Amino acid sequence: MRSLLEPTRRAKYAPARQLTNRDLAQVLRVLDADPVASCMIAARLQEFGLDTGAGYGELWSRGGPSDSLCFSGANMMPLRGDRDALRAFADRAVRWPRVCSSVVGRQELALPLWEMLATHWGPEREVRAEQPLLALGQPALATVDAKVRRVRPDEVDRYLTAAIAMFIEEVGVDPRAGDGGRGYRRRITSLIQSGRAWARFDDDAVVFKAEVGSLSRRTGQIQGVWVHPEHRGAGLGTGGTAAVANAVIASGRTASLYVNDFNVIARRAYCRVGFQQIATFATVLLD
Repeated sequence: MRSLLEPTRRAKYAPARQLTNRDLAQVLRVLDADPVASCMIAARLQEFGLDTGAGYGELWSRGGPSDSLCFSGANMMPLRGDRDALRAFADRAVRWPRVCSSVVGRQELALPLWEMLATHWGPEREVRAEQPLLALGQPALATVDAKVRRVRPDEVDRYLTAAIAMFIEEVGVDPRAGDGGRGYRRRITSLIQSGRAWARFDDDAVVFKAEVGSLSRRTGQIQGVWVHPEHRGAGLGTGGTAAVANAVIASGRTASLYVNDFNVIARRAYCRVGFQQIATFATVLLD
């Protein structure tokens, strides 16, 4: 496959290299300088390190972790770097078949990287170019919904029904496609078993749900916030998100999440909880 770099310019742009556990301490120090935006990757590295045998992806750099970083796995996430570094990441990415389902990260990194990848990986299914990244470091301003609690392992089937509905509504695809839902069920089961799935039940039905999808030493990233369509407009999203955020904050971490700019109702709810925007993410969804 032809490189993204023109032959006459190859010498100018040093290639990206794969980092190893020898680089881990330095990488974690770099990510610690941006703990909210890097939460998804920091959480993985703190648990699994940079052992590629674990199958959770690779971390690349051009020039060293303090200069540039990009995670390549189920998602491709540029974490830092100038345009030359992004081009080196793109050049490395297109050398092998694509494994990621999205390009996500700070807007100023993710969108330029996608421009370089689009010729090879496009067309995209959807570009969500404006996703406010929100953070909350103190107890929620909104009243907590006292009926929101951690989901028990024996409730996985009921919770999974709501999680699938949320995923289809939010992402636009069915998470059961391909393997009949086995992989998604494992993911949800793991979150429940680790105490990171929250819900409010009305009899047997889930009327509010959310998960702490990534949990680093400094940040808990809330994801999958969903209210049953028949219960929307009653404040369940605000009270439920406040409950989950307070649980994260009580653990000594900052609560965070990112939201689509066009989701006005959710943005108002998060504002009432007390979240404030600290950056802007962008996500490119791929087929």
